[in-house]
Amino acid sequence: MADKDLASPLISSAPSDHPHLILTVQDDTDTDHNNHNGNHGSNSTHHHFRNPYAFLGSDGFTVPGSTTADPFRNHTLEIRGLYEWLKIGICLPIALVRLVLFGASLLIGFVATKLALQGWKDKKNPMPKWRCRIMWITRVCTRCILFSFGYHWIRRKGKPAPREIAPIVVSNHVSFIEPIFYFYELFPTIVASESHDSLPLVGTIIRAMQVIYVNRFSASSRKHAVSEIKRKASSDRFPRVLLFPEGTTTNGRFLISFELGAFIPGFPIQPVTVRYPHVHFDQSWGHISLAKLMFRMFTQFHNFMETCHAMATSLNVVQTSHSYGDLMLLMKASQSKSKLERPASYMVEMATVKSLLHISSMEAVDFLDKFLSMNPDPRGHVNYSGFLRVLRLKACTFSEEIFAFIDVEKSGSITFKQFLFGSVHVLKQPLFRQACELVFSEYVSGENDYISEQEFGESIRPAIPDLNEDEVHELFNLFDADGDGRISKDEFWTCLKKNPLLIALFSPCLLNKDISQDGNRLVEEIV
Repeated sequence: MADKDLASPLISSAPSDHPHLILTVQDDTDTDHNNHNGNHGSNSTHHHFRNPYAFLGSDGFTVPGSTTADPFRNHTLEIRGLYEWLKIGICLPIALVRLVLFGASLLIGFVATKLALQGWKDKKNPMPKWRCRIMWITRVCTRCILFSFGYHWIRRKGKPAPREIAPIVVSNHVSFIEPIFYFYELFPTIVASESHDSLPLVGTIIRAMQVIYVNRFSASSRKHAVSEIKRKASSDRFPRVLLFPEGTTTNGRFLISFELGAFIPGFPIQPVTVRYPHVHFDQSWGHISLAKLMFRMFTQFHNFMETCHAMATSLNVVQTSHSYGDLMLLMKASQSKSKLERPASYMVEMATVKSLLHISSMEAVDFLDKFLSMNPDPRGHVNYSGFLRVLRLKACTFSEEIFAFIDVEKSGSITFKQFLFGSVHVLKQPLFRQACELVFSEYVSGENDYISEQEFGESIRPAIPDLNEDEVHELFNLFDADGDGRISKDEFWTCLKKNPLLIALFSPCLLNKDISQDGNRLVEEIV
């Protein structure tokens, strides 16, 4: 069989000349469900709505297909089967001994590390050799910690390249076990989140590794981290630099998108993979608490671990476009008050989304927060009435046009992925910012630099003529963030940036200036 790369499917597809039969089954209950969710499902099926964002130059958008892959799911969250319960019962006394060993090893390692760090101030340079010798005590303690977790032996495949050939090591990240293993095996300099420094006991041990801290949400922090990686990798006096380019833990069944920090410096890289073969207990630190994972490890006869100095061929897994951003979305969805059947359905493969839409993970989480406030059903779908409630729109033809724009499948409900792609599609239109500025300047009266509630009502009534005073007030409060009874330019822009679909409310104002006939007219108006 020919070798496969990470982009190759594990199972070959059938030849294209084979006939295909596709059946579509319409469930009557789904039809009824759509028809009663805000009475919009039937309308979106039979009516053709105009594009409410054509004035910005939008001709609609498409949503990429979703994957069923969940790289963060731990597959043994629940203890099932008589064998597992018996094993836990038998191992409970052993677990107590292991817990004592774990605590003693951690404490001894902490004391040794404090001793090695005592009085050391020049931390820009490599740790002196006599301090490194003291750190061997901590390294032995970490091997005892691995033993306490049931890793009595660890199978290794291949031989790593010398440090002078490959100064950077990259590894997949499945559990909290790998950093412990690499500390014992390599005592490397690691790249880690700033939050790790404040961890009790562990934070001190991490500092002894001359850790390179990085805030993944700060461009300056990421730039500094790359500079430090380059500086330490270029000098043989420093230990190897270790990175987990996936940026988070997965369940080991997928290889998610890599961050580029390890590769930008341009040094040779030693890839290492870690696998945890198992039958009854998935050791991955996915969507599971640390305490529960540690308990399960303590109550196993033995936990298997393998390392290999290669990546694609040794893992034999599927590559996905998921990233740490998807884990953020998953955690946000899991914390929702809505009873969601599959929180994982809110993952959107953020690596692809970033390349297509040019938004950050934090921006995607903000849009998810807005979507969750629309009270999605257990399937993760939002109906027409929930959509209107959060955007504070009145049920009318104009509002139906906005909803139908997002409802690309014309099913009478929308998913988070549709809401995200639709909202960002509008936000990223080249004329969006100019449109916001033009609308604001149009309704600012005299020398004022704000819009009053009366002026706001005048600006949106051309789109929805029969709005009453209470409905105008509700929308006004959405824009008036500080509640001072007026909308500043910053408040106006911030609200539309968070709710880009609402720019359609001001389309009559812009259309009256004939911007639909001349694509450059809007820019000319602002200049």
